[in-house]
Amino acid sequence: QETLVEAGGGLVQAGGSLRLSCTTSGFTFMARAMGWFRQARGKEREFVAGINWAGDATNYVDSVKGRFTISRDNPKNTVYLQLNSLKPEDTAVYYCAAAYGSVVVTTISQYHYWGQGTQVTVSS
Repeated sequence: QETLVEAGGGLVQAGGSLRLSCTTSGFTFMARAMGWFRQARGKEREFVAGINWAGDATNYVDSVKGRFTISRDNPKNTVYLQLNSLKPEDTAVYYCAAAYGSVVVTTISQYHYWGQGTQVTVSS
């Protein structure tokens, strides 16, 4: 059974940092691109960052460029999202997801497996 478990969320003041992790099992992690999405209360889920199977190609939504960094450790079947210079508008539930393929993609429909999410709350 495919599982993705996010960790590392929490409450942080504006300007602070968090590191999210997503540990996976049940599928061939290194064959798939991975992504992070977020969903704020009352809003649609949105793409935040993606990384290809090898970890040498990434993509970010404009609002997080220069502040967030996605990375992966294939031997550990884990993907990370480093969140720096956090803003109150970054408050959301953050989800990791495994794509159907190996290249970076940005839409929800292109992702196959999903985690349950971890809450990130940024206070002003």
